[in-house]
Amino acid sequence: MRFRTWPVAALGLGGLLVLVFVSVLTTSRKAQEIYTQLDQLDTHHRNVDAKLRRLRADVHLSGIFVRDYLLDSEKQKAPEFLEELNEFRSKTLATASELATLARGDDEPNDEPFLSLQEKLEEYWQAFEPLFDWTPAEKQNLSAVFLRRQVLPRREAVLDIASQIEKLNNANLEAQRVEVDRRYAAFRNDLNRLLWRTLLLGLVVAIVAVFRLRVLERRSETQREVAEDAERLMRHLSQQLVATQEDERKKLSRELHDHVGQLLTALRLELGRIDRLREAGDKALAGAVGECRQLVDNLVRVVRDLALGLRPTMLDDFGLQPALEWLVRDVSRRSLISVDLTVHGSIDELDEQVRTCVYRAVQEALTNAVRHAHAETIEIAIAGTPTALTVSIVDDGAGFDPSARQHGGLGLRGIEERVKELHGTVTVHSARDAGTTVKLSLPIRPIVTEERLARAAG
Repeated sequence: MRFRTWPVAALGLGGLLVLVFVSVLTTSRKAQEIYTQLDQLDTHHRNVDAKLRRLRADVHLSGIFVRDYLLDSEKQKAPEFLEELNEFRSKTLATASELATLARGDDEPNDEPFLSLQEKLEEYWQAFEPLFDWTPAEKQNLSAVFLRRQVLPRREAVLDIASQIEKLNNANLEAQRVEVDRRYAAFRNDLNRLLWRTLLLGLVVAIVAVFRLRVLERRSETQREVAEDAERLMRHLSQQLVATQEDERKKLSRELHDHVGQLLTALRLELGRIDRLREAGDKALAGAVGECRQLVDNLVRVVRDLALGLRPTMLDDFGLQPALEWLVRDVSRRSLISVDLTVHGSIDELDEQVRTCVYRAVQEALTNAVRHAHAETIEIAIAGTPTALTVSIVDDGAGFDPSARQHGGLGLRGIEERVKELHGTVTVHSARDAGTTVKLSLPIRPIVTEERLARAAG
């Protein structure tokens, strides 16, 4: 069974995303809980502290108020002082009740100080009740003793309890802060664990992906090398096939020109000798000999055309330009198409492979223009420089779609293989009812002296 990478990668990445998502949610929730707890702790502490300050202020104000009452010698204002003192009493008892309520909201409530505070406040306020029945003389004589023995101890007891509550509040705040710090440390440890798990999973996914990609790259590289070797082998076989075909054409052309042509020439000479030896009155023999000589002449032309079609000897004997001029004349004569050949520069000193490649390319382009494109005019332009040779064949035929053309056969594919063998380039521009343009560009290597001498020696 073939191993597939994408399910493993998808599973790993999906798990990584889920882990990151869960980590973010968990982190956000815990951070919100810690922030809420800190806010509640701070709010609770500030509320208790504010109520304690208000309680102390009310107790101090009540003492000042009682002192003012005792210093006042008029008894008529006693109801007013009593009413205001009752308001102070109600406020302080309400504050003590609120403190007790806040104490019940603690994690470990301790009601004893708050109950003691309420009890001491009741005693403190009850100590003031006899004052409002005193006469002015009693106020003057007993006020100092009363304040020192009755009021001040009770007030100090209330304030001491308030201080105890404040200390208890601070201790509770510190204890809860310690708990918050503990939760924060646990939260940070959980976050670090989630982070390391995420990094570990990401590392595993990355290692698996990199390893699999490396395997695929190696496999792809191996397949690419195999494909390149196969393509190189196919190109080599194609080039060998083209070279073998060209050699066979050359041999067959030589055989037709040398042997078959000589035999036909000898046959024509023998027919001439027969014609000379026949009797003067033998008209039937004369007609038969004449017909045979005409058939032999036709056969000679056919053999010459076949030999030139396979490979013109002038391509090897005289060079590229004469062979192309003959080809142009032959195509014009056979198809009645106007073919124009233009040559710029020197193309005489070209090696055999370049001459053969250009001649076959022009021959194939002319054949396609005549047979398939039904062109009326064809223009061939050749330009030669010491380092490069360019060939352009332009026709006004029906054209075709270059992207849809088949690469089978020898046709344009043969031209491309020949040119590629010589490290050149081929471009084909065509469109429906817009003609076709075939351009070749070939690098030219200089012919060494031995090759020139060999060509000169035939």
